[in-house]
Formats: sequence, C-alpha cells, structure tokens
Amino acid sequence: MIMSGRNTVKNKELSEEVQDEMNESVEEKVEETQNFLRSIFSKNRLSSYLVAKNLPFAAFVALLGLLYISNRHLAERTVRSIDRLGRDVKELSWDYKSLSAELMKLTTQTEIAKRADTLELKERLEPPIKLEVVKEKK
Repeated sequence: MIMSGRNTVKNKELSEEVQDEMNESVEEKVEETQNFLRSIFSKNRLSSYLVAKNLPFAAFVALLGLLYISNRHLAERTVRSIDRLGRDVKELSWDYKSLSAELMKLTTQTEIAKRADTLELKERLEPPIKLEVVKEKK
C-alpha cells in the first residue's frame, strides 16, 4: 500500500471539519497532560510538609534499593566463586588422572627393572628361598 500525502481513514479523504476536530482533541490531551504535571510539581502540592511526611517512606525505599543492589552483587560474586572453584576442581582432576596414569606406568615390572638396572641391581631369576628357623626345646 503506497501512502499518499493526504489524511485518509480507510482510503477516504477526511473533511476539514474532521481534521480540525482531531487536531483540537490532540491539543486538549497535550494541555491536560501539561496541567497534570504542573499541578504535581507546583509549590502548593509539593510543600515541605508533604516532603517531610513522606521522608521515612522514601528512606525505606532507598534502603530496599541498597539491599537489592548489595544482594545482587553478593549473588554474582558467589556465582563467580563457584565457577572458579569448578574450574580448579576440573584442573586438579586432570592432574590427578595424569599423575595416576604416570604412577601406574612407573610401577610396572619392566619399568622397575629398567630403573634397577641403572643402579646396577640385577633382577632375580630364581624364586626366593624360604628360610626356616628351628627352635630348640629345653
């Protein structure tokens, strides 16, 4: 649909009277809004008595805002701490697994034999001899 430069309602041209009526209603609404805002912030409405009367409520709202902000910061700090600790646990788990695998490799018989050979120790080829101690009865 191509917009033309004329005021239309459902593709009908508006008469001058309807256009004037619409302009007047818009102007009235703007004026009502301005009057409302002026009445709220006028010296009569916004007296020192009203400010003093509502000061405890404003302080309470400010305190709630501060509590909300501090709670939010505490929650975010806790989440960051949990994430950091989770990463540390993963890293320590990887270290444990790699050290465990390395220890298993080093404790195999062939690895022990290689290390003993560097110390000029020979692996025993015969089974060990069992020694028995005979106690004499008196």
